[in-house]
Amino acid sequence: MTMLNSAKEALAGLRVLDMTRVIAGPYAGQILADLGADVLKVERQGEGDDIRRIGPPWLKGTENEPHQESTYSQSVNRNKRSISVDFAQQEGAELLRQLAAKSDILLENYRTGTLAKYGLSYEELREINPRLIYCSITGFGQTGPYANRSGYDYLIQAMAGVMSVTGHREGHPGDGPMRVGVPVADICAGLYAAIGVLAAVNHRHQSGEGQHIDVSLFDAQVAALLNTFSAWFNGGKELGRTGNDHPSASPYGVYTVDDGHILVATFNDREFARLAAAVGHPEWIDDPKFARNGARVANRQELSELLTAALQGKSKDEWIAHLNAATVSCGPINSMADLEQDPHAIERGLIVPMEHPINGTIQTVASPMRFSATPVRYKLAPPTIGEHTAQILSDWLGLDPDRIADLRLRHVI
Repeated sequence: MTMLNSAKEALAGLRVLDMTRVIAGPYAGQILADLGADVLKVERQGEGDDIRRIGPPWLKGTENEPHQESTYSQSVNRNKRSISVDFAQQEGAELLRQLAAKSDILLENYRTGTLAKYGLSYEELREINPRLIYCSITGFGQTGPYANRSGYDYLIQAMAGVMSVTGHREGHPGDGPMRVGVPVADICAGLYAAIGVLAAVNHRHQSGEGQHIDVSLFDAQVAALLNTFSAWFNGGKELGRTGNDHPSASPYGVYTVDDGHILVATFNDREFARLAAAVGHPEWIDDPKFARNGARVANRQELSELLTAALQGKSKDEWIAHLNAATVSCGPINSMADLEQDPHAIERGLIVPMEHPINGTIQTVASPMRFSATPVRYKLAPPTIGEHTAQILSDWLGLDPDRIADLRLRHVI
């Protein structure tokens, strides 16, 4: 039987030059690195990736250091090696061209046209490496009237429509547009970038040619609107903000019990029938106000009040056990502290400790992809700035120690 840690990785042999910063691009790079690609993270000298400074909170052990290290940066840079190169210098740009010549994939998220100033555009690099897959991740894409704008997650959530459906209902306390608490635009763009790269790798297998991929946070977020988009473009209806209520299903939301709150999610008539019986109100099943999902949505407030009353008398744990036993989707509203102790998260191995050069040990979240033949391996903690510069220049370009020392002396690396 093949041992797990000796299994070949899915993207073993692919080389990635990761010239991205902040979240979306580094997240795409981490996905490829988790799958086994050799990912080189290119960083500015001294400062490194901007995300290293986005805190608090700070990585333990760096709180009072001149160069504090954010906990945020640890979430998107696992399994990479870091090289620090000043490509504003001609010699630094030439080093990156040489690395690109030996790369399969280049990720970048500079403003449109920026890398062309240094001879690092797709058009220039494909001349020296026709097989190069060059993925550009920007706020708004390579074309269009917003192409030259910067675009961060919060701004994209606003402009792409997410905040129009996030927050309390109009007229309710605290109403108004609200952002999603995790960087969903960045995450979506990172995922689409990784998917696009893998599609381009398959195309290259067939054609022998690389290509340019244009991914924007704006496009990715609009693509992820799903029912919000379709409701308007196919039904002429703005879903609007519905707080913790689902706009198209009921009961589907947060409900108060004796010692806090639970999430009850019934997405069809069959599950509602099971819920009604489980809470002691089988008469709801045949009530025309509640028998069908459309009627339940129309009578949402009345049903919510009845269900809230029915849920009194038991604790969170009691209701979660009782309703799941009745095949009703129900669960707790976990904090991170709760998640750390969650038996399912523990059994699935979602919290992965890694040895870190500064902190000793950090915790990272496991990849959600579970492969039977090519499992994800957790090899490298997020690197420090330029941690692997000499190693990379030696491994990839064959530079000797004297040459590397000279480059370092002249601040090229």
